[in-house]
Formats: sequence, C-alpha cells, structure tokens
Amino acid sequence: MKQYTDESIQLLKALIAIPRTSRGEKMAADALQNYMTNCGLHPRREGNNLWVMENDYSDKRPTLLLNAHIDTVKPVESWMRNPYMPQIEDGKLYGIGSNDDGAGLVTLLQVFRIITSKPRGKRSYNLIFLVSAEEEVSGTGGISSILPMLPPIAVAIVGEPTGMQPAIAERGLMVIDGHAHGKSGHAARNEGINAIYKALDDLLWLRDYRFERISDLLGPTKVSVTVIQSGTQHNVVPDDCHFIIDVRTNELYTNEEVFDFIDKHTKSELKARSFRLGSSSISTSHPLVRRCMEMGMKPFGSPTLSDQALMPFPSLKLGPGESARSHSADEYICLSELEDALSIYLELLDGMDLFEQ
Repeated sequence: MKQYTDESIQLLKALIAIPRTSRGEKMAADALQNYMTNCGLHPRREGNNLWVMENDYSDKRPTLLLNAHIDTVKPVESWMRNPYMPQIEDGKLYGIGSNDDGAGLVTLLQVFRIITSKPRGKRSYNLIFLVSAEEEVSGTGGISSILPMLPPIAVAIVGEPTGMQPAIAERGLMVIDGHAHGKSGHAARNEGINAIYKALDDLLWLRDYRFERISDLLGPTKVSVTVIQSGTQHNVVPDDCHFIIDVRTNELYTNEEVFDFIDKHTKSELKARSFRLGSSSISTSHPLVRRCMEMGMKPFGSPTLSDQALMPFPSLKLGPGESARSHSADEYICLSELEDALSIYLELLDGMDLFEQ
C-alpha cells in the first residue's frame, strides 16, 4: 500500500508543477498519459481527456466509472507560495490543484491499478477510469464529449474533495440574461421610458420569491441577481437594462422548470445561457450509497458544481481533501488524506458486489 501512496504523492507533485488551467491541460495530459503507459495501462485519449478500461471488460456486467478532472482554475493573486512549485511542509503538500482535484485523480488511478491487477473474485462489475478536462469551466471539450464514447455506465464515483464523505446530491447552475426594454429620451424633459424603472419590479420579485420545494440535502433553490448594467450618461434616459441572474437549483427542480416559472412571473426579456448543468442526486437506497453508510460515512448535499452535472446516470462525489480549500490561495492536501483515501476506496470497492439489491 505504501508503494501506491508514494506514487500518488510523486505523481501529484509532477502535476502541480505543470500549469493546467481549463482548456490548457495538454502538457499535464501528456505527462499523465506517459505515466499510465509506463504503468502498463493503455489509455485512450480525446483532446485532453484520458480513459482506460480494464482488460477483461464485459458488456454482460454493469460498469462503475471512476472520474476526476485534470484542470485547475487560475491561481488567485493572494498566493504566498509559488502555486506551481510543489512543497511538502508539516505533512501537507502545497500547490495549485493539489486538493481540487489532483488528490482525487492520483488516488483513483491507484485504486484502478490495484483492483484491476487482482483476480476478479466476487467483483461483479467493470471498472473504467476517466480523467476529464475543462471541468472548472464546464467546457464542451470535457466529459460531455467523452461519455458518448464510453459503454453504458451504471454508476460513477467522482473524486471531488468531500472529506471522504459521500455527496449524494449537488446543486445545478443556470445563468440567465435579462433585458428590460425602454425608450431613450432627454432626462431634463422627462422623455422616454426608463428601462431601469421597468426592471425594478422584476428585480424585486426575484429578490423576494422563494421556491416552494425545499430539499433535505440541498435546501431551497437559490436565485440571485449578481450583475446589472444600464445607461450611457447622466442626461439620457436608458433604453435597456441588462441584468444577470445566478440560479442554483436543488434536485427537486429542473433548470428548464425554474426558467419557465421565472419567465412567467417577470416582464423582462429572459434568455438562459444553458440548461445543461442540472442538479443531480442518487438515492440512499442505491447499493453504493448503502455500502458507504455501512462503512460509517454520512451522506450530504454539496453546494458546488462538478462533472456530475453532465452525467446522465447515478453518481456520487467522494474524494480526499476539503471543498473549502478549493480555488483558494496556498491550496494543499494532507499526505494522510491521500493515504486514508486509498484505504477507504479499496474497502468500498474491492471485491464487493455493489449492484446486488
């Protein structure tokens, strides 16, 4: 076990040293592809995405997908360390993407290696390991471009930082552009129709309305107006008021349903940028979730978005690290978290029939 933990640490250090912001992951994907090949794996590649299927894959068995993403956000200016210089200090490995999602990536890769190198035994499912790109920007060149190339997936584990507790639901995201239209005129003569005033009623409704369905895991669907732009100069009545609405859906609503409801109750012209990032959830009765609970884990709902939003099959997030460290200055992962995650994943997956009802 120590060998695999040590390899995880060395691989993560190598990845930290390679800039890999979303859509710029090529060098990191090259390095990871070389590592996997040297380990005797034969990954397929599309763009900056890599995946590998176990050798004795059979379409007669259900398939479990292990997924993590290779990309990071850009480092914030408040970093006190060089974000691309991996440093170990007091049992912590510092560096960009160490927590989100490097730790999950390197650990799940070792889990795939360990499990698929053993006799199948009682394990009645296939394993696929997928490293996806563009997760931080929900890009079309990421996981959504790869899933059609994979065989049917029964369930997935997404290695996002959750403190190794299963996130069985996560919020969706929808961004809406609103335009209130007026008519320009000279402010001194009280001419025109002020688009800002036309937008006010809609803004107040958006501020005050509360969606009725409240999730036990995620709480209420949240709607926030986050940007407003209008006017060109002080003496011209504005003929357009543009505002942006940030919507975070719970698993009890689809993005389309929320958009239609908001559109019905407002007068401004609304357009959703996308409906593709919906909320996701997996039942507590699913064998994988039941197995997590048998091991003492506590399911919860996650407010953060991941590649789960693009998975049309059951999935949960389970990974080393803490979500609060993600996208933060001086990001780190504890070495003990890597070691513990490897043991927990193996206990959860190795030899278990996760699809027995």
